[in-house]
Amino acid sequence: MISRRSFISSVALSLLSAPSAVEAQPPAKIPRIGYLTLGLLNPESSPERAAFLEGLREAGYVSGETIIVEYRSAALNLELLPDLAQELVDLKVDVIVLVGGRTAQAARDVTKTVPLVVTGVADPVGAGLVASLAHPGGNVTGQAFTSPELGGKRLALLKEAFPRISRVAVLLNPAEPSSMLELKETEAAARTLGLTLRPVEMRRAQDLDRALAAVTRERPDALVTIPDLQTTSVRVFIVEFAAKRRLPAMYGFREFVEAGGLMFYGADIAQQFRRAAAQVGKILKGAKPRDIPVELPTKFELIVNLKTAKALRVTIPQSVLIRADQVIE
Repeated sequence: MISRRSFISSVALSLLSAPSAVEAQPPAKIPRIGYLTLGLLNPESSPERAAFLEGLREAGYVSGETIIVEYRSAALNLELLPDLAQELVDLKVDVIVLVGGRTAQAARDVTKTVPLVVTGVADPVGAGLVASLAHPGGNVTGQAFTSPELGGKRLALLKEAFPRISRVAVLLNPAEPSSMLELKETEAAARTLGLTLRPVEMRRAQDLDRALAAVTRERPDALVTIPDLQTTSVRVFIVEFAAKRRLPAMYGFREFVEAGGLMFYGADIAQQFRRAAAQVGKILKGAKPRDIPVELPTKFELIVNLKTAKALRVTIPQSVLIRADQVIE
């Protein structure tokens, strides 16, 4: 028979060796989000990435500490997008952030259940990503990155800055539905302003030399680019081209003026990425994408590079400069 003392000792030992209720609980799950882009991955110091990470912090998530971000880039190779999207789904991420319309389409084709937060889509409804902006209705929400009307506003600003121009080359990627929508708005504005447009297509970055040769043949007075990841990836060469030919140019992404381009007008991209991060935070806290409205741009920027204007030997009117949000000197 077991003595009373032996029994009490064995019970005490078992209590000491057993884990407490708190210790027995599994560690809290760290949320994991995917981040997929067709373009090259920007460093964390870039305005977009910095704004996105700041937005996550504002939502209560610190990258590398309380949340894990899985970054993936197709490096401008469209054919890689489906596999990269599937890779993120297989990692069982909680939500995927998608940069660009083609990226959003690829991920939507891969999953109808993983929450998707899109940026860079001009017309999410027309693209079939959401039922409506106010009530997306599926697994997609996000930021409508730009609007086609901006094309007309860019052309009007260019004409105001350079009243004598009459022939304008438009560099665009016809494979992007948003680019074609913006081209229509730009053409409508051109008719009102009495300008002749000469569209030049550039589907991939590899088409740059051919596209710029076509622009040269058109002998334009000015140049406009419709925003697209392919053209943006070779912005340094486009800016150099415009400088060598002393072409006043209006660009659709601020990266162009940061690379030495003359003028930019468009949505505040950093704000859009910050808002996308806020939507990610809502989803991680239980909200459904179908109930989170797609947001339209609310802040727009005009940036003028006076240093480039001096190099081109052109003068930007005061009426344009006083409306600029930033002047680079």
